[in-house]
Amino acid sequence: MNEFTLFPVTFSIIAITVLTTLLGFNSQDIRSKALFYPYQMTGPSQYYRFFSHGLIHADYVHLFFNMFTLYSFGRVVEIFLFTKTEYVILYVSALAASSIFDFFRNRKNYNYAALGASGAVSAVVFATLIFDPWEKGIALFGLPFLAIPNILFAILYIWFCAYMDKRGKDNIGHNAHLWGSVYGFLLTAVLKPDLFKSFIDKLMHPHF
Repeated sequence: MNEFTLFPVTFSIIAITVLTTLLGFNSQDIRSKALFYPYQMTGPSQYYRFFSHGLIHADYVHLFFNMFTLYSFGRVVEIFLFTKTEYVILYVSALAASSIFDFFRNRKNYNYAALGASGAVSAVVFATLIFDPWEKGIALFGLPFLAIPNILFAILYIWFCAYMDKRGKDNIGHNAHLWGSVYGFLLTAVLKPDLFKSFIDKLMHPHF
């Protein structure tokens, strides 16, 4: 049994995203039509951009990091957390949910546009945190000896996204990361109330 059979949703999302991103690299028309561009989203005919921006990326590095993160955490979500349908709902809806704040903030900003699946990928990552707030499930910089408890990672990540967005000195959609993360955890809590109750219980009774 190959990995595609084991993780059909994760690998389908990766395959579709890689294909459309490569098409966008070679076609400015595809890229411009897929961009999340609030200034142009003046009616329902343009609302598809809430979702299409997750199908294209700025460059190969951007694409690799998003898809590698999705590969790493999506398999956990697909096997241990959600049904295939729930997983698709989480990922697709997170694309829109992670963009709503920037949509309203930049509706009159001609110069603002965004692309990439980071918001949805962040939602997938934060969905996995519901298993155990104190588990050292995420290693900083990919180094095992820098693994920290999930709850600490969540706090640091959200603080970092908020700080970097306020600082505003790079070209990264920190708000999409932040709201995608929050949305991913909250939707998981709604869909899996028993796991959420267990999360709260473990949070109140830390184990080290």
